[in-house]
Amino acid sequence: METVSGHTAAARVAREVDVELVLAVDMSGSMDIEEARIQRAGYLDALRHKEFIDAVRGGLIGEIVISYFEWAGSVNESSRVDWRVIASAADAAAFADEIAARPVTTRRGTSISNALTYASGMIDTNAFAGQRRVIDVSGDGPNNLGPPVVPARDTAVRSGIIVNGLAIIIRPTGVGVRLDRYYGDCVIGGPGSFVLPIHNPDDFGVAIRQKLVMEVSGRQPPFRVIPAASPAATDCLIGEKLRPGFFDK
Repeated sequence: METVSGHTAAARVAREVDVELVLAVDMSGSMDIEEARIQRAGYLDALRHKEFIDAVRGGLIGEIVISYFEWAGSVNESSRVDWRVIASAADAAAFADEIAARPVTTRRGTSISNALTYASGMIDTNAFAGQRRVIDVSGDGPNNLGPPVVPARDTAVRSGIIVNGLAIIIRPTGVGVRLDRYYGDCVIGGPGSFVLPIHNPDDFGVAIRQKLVMEVSGRQPPFRVIPAASPAATDCLIGEKLRPGFFDK
């Protein structure tokens, strides 16, 4: 398994890979600790699964580069596992082991915008040139802290990044709109972008594996997804408007 630091990145010619993939994982306080552990386990199982490894090896180059962090109202930088080249089952297992070594913690707030901006920066400053550049963002509620989500999404898409979503709908959000619809209208973007809903904790493992395989292979899902809408049919500030004092600004 190869590690590339930010300092080394600046000194190297960009290395070509099939995909640059950031896993941006929601660990906000609206998710209880057991659900957070189940979600983490879903990512670990997916990264170690043969279908994921086969998707990596089936690419034109046969290598991807991947990174991981967890977020809530802000990014938890101590959760970050920086860019790793994945070309084999051993590479993927080592990357999963690094994630597993981090403690599972939740924090207050939900800032999808901060997560997207942080992930975009990681992609734009790394040492790789992917044929596709993808942010895989999970979440169990709408943006309610930090900047609005749509400009952050649009900035990522303009730079050639695809944003896909994993909408966790285990509990109702209470915001008056289905979370997968919110993600479809306000969060995802770029060619072939999609959102995959999860309605039951038991679905995490299979859903995350399907999502990673699709992102690595570039295949479209065989099931119904919520496409990105333009202009958005959903109020993309719905989360912020539920925050006390929003209308006093």
